Amino acid sequence: MSLVKLTIKGISYSQTQNGAYALILNEVDGDRKLPIVIGAFEAQSIAIALEKEIKPPRPLTHDLFKNFADRFDIVVKQVIIHKLVDGVFYSSIICERDKIEEIIDARTSDAIALALRFSAPIFTYKNILDKAGIYLNINPSDAEKSDEDSDDILSTPETFGLEDDAVVIPADSYSGYSLKELYEKLEGAVQNEDYEKAAKIRDEISKKES
Repeated sequence: MSLVKLTIKGISYSQTQNGAYALILNEVDGDRKLPIVIGAFEAQSIAIALEKEIKPPRPLTHDLFKNFADRFDIVVKQVIIHKLVDGVFYSSIICERDKIEEIIDARTSDAIALALRFSAPIFTYKNILDKAGIYLNINPSDAEKSDEDSDDILSTPETFGLEDDAVVIPADSYSGYSLKELYEKLEGAVQNEDYEKAAKIRDEISKKES
């Protein structure tokens, strides 16, 4: 399976769920976006890492990990979002010490917070982006496309980015719409950069297509 490099577009605050944030990842060589719902602490940690001029008075948890790793010559080489099961994104942190590589399992939000501090690249597999990515230009006819690649993913996502402490965003309000109407609403949400809404609509589309 081929890897796709991602960059961070930004963090969108939920207008409907207190404490919920949508972390928006961009495909480097394409127009798709990958929204992942994360908690407030992880959102704050990622935002601080993005704003390099902001220095908290005491180290945050991810800063402490970075200091610990630096002290013992551990380097984070890259982060890979490698699996999507029941709406949960699973990630691995690829580390190196004394030229020995180790793979550490991590929540995606934590992995990305650390990747930023180590200036490490973020990747996902093409089949995950094909399944969970949001296109800028939505074509309703895509609803008829084949699911040939879906075997690489253990199950269809029900809610984007549900981490252990993430906030569940219900999609019941969209259950009465047809696929065509949902794709139209998804395109509008993406154009307005309302990625929390887009994630909910995409969740409902996934349910209807499964």
